[in-house]
Amino acid sequence: MNEEVQNSEHCRKSHHPEHVKKDLTNRLNRIEGQIRGIKGMVERDEYCDDIITQLAATQSALNSVAKVLLQGHLRGCVVDRLAEGDEEVLDELLVTIQKLMRK
Repeated sequence: MNEEVQNSEHCRKSHHPEHVKKDLTNRLNRIEGQIRGIKGMVERDEYCDDIITQLAATQSALNSVAKVLLQGHLRGCVVDRLAEGDEEVLDELLVTIQKLMRK
């Protein structure tokens, strides 16, 4: 890989509007609290089914964050890169979707 491509990949950033960043941050803060709660449940030897229920809720919340990010990525980054003639973004997108579907 040439240096220019490497620098380009290392410098890529998302450009989310402030309201989207705030929404994502709020969601992630709630998820962080859920994780701490689950850890406490394990430490208190709470009933396994109750812990699993909380894990499922947390996974659902993480999936919601991923959906918001994927939507922004498609409408922003992917569209922009395709407009610039960079079709490599499609391969990258397929890999990303495969990662999301490994559940």
